[in-house]
Amino acid sequence: MSALRVVLADDQAMVRSGLSLVLGAEPDVVVVAECADGAAAVVAAGRFAPDLVLMDVRMPGVDGPEATRRLRATPGAPPVLALTTFDDDEVLWAAIDAGAEGFVLKDSPAESLVLAVRAVAAGGSWLDPRVLPRVLARARAGGRPGTGRAALARLTPRETEVLQRMCRGESNPEIAAGLAMGERTVKTHVSAILAKLGARDRVGAVVAALDAGVGRD
Repeated sequence: MSALRVVLADDQAMVRSGLSLVLGAEPDVVVVAECADGAAAVVAAGRFAPDLVLMDVRMPGVDGPEATRRLRATPGAPPVLALTTFDDDEVLWAAIDAGAEGFVLKDSPAESLVLAVRAVAAGGSWLDPRVLPRVLARARAGGRPGTGRAALARLTPRETEVLQRMCRGESNPEIAAGLAMGERTVKTHVSAILAKLGARDRVGAVVAALDAGVGRD
């Protein structure tokens, strides 16, 4: 199995070093580049073709949301796992709108960081449990389209099963294995779910589902 390749972007050298140590301790994870701003992260992503970009949301110059937006505009770009602090709601929401596929807090345990990196790199999504209530509150206050039970009612039973597994952070291969279906079929279901919920990406779909009570244990 090839190593999971990660680009790190954070303007604080000590934070980058710490993240690199945590991820580098995993036998199948390789940090291929460390960047001090979003612009450098976009360049590094094009140069090293990583499986994931771990991106701080607040950086001088090109910040995390803008860098994520630039990456999303590039065909074949890697997913972005955003690094944030607990009270950084404004930039967190900007990262959601830009298309980040996951959000992990900077003070998370090493185990949670590794799980988040693996989930997002594999095509899943990740919302730190401490971030989720704030994301849902902002979604409700903003009246964002595609939320609520009316939209979820348009899903087929199979699509609902797929969405429930998306809420657990499962990737397409994991969903396929769990539901005994092909990955291509899973991709078709995911596309249908996004369209019916009016969600632009997996995170948007997960937020809509959790807001309506789907996927909660």
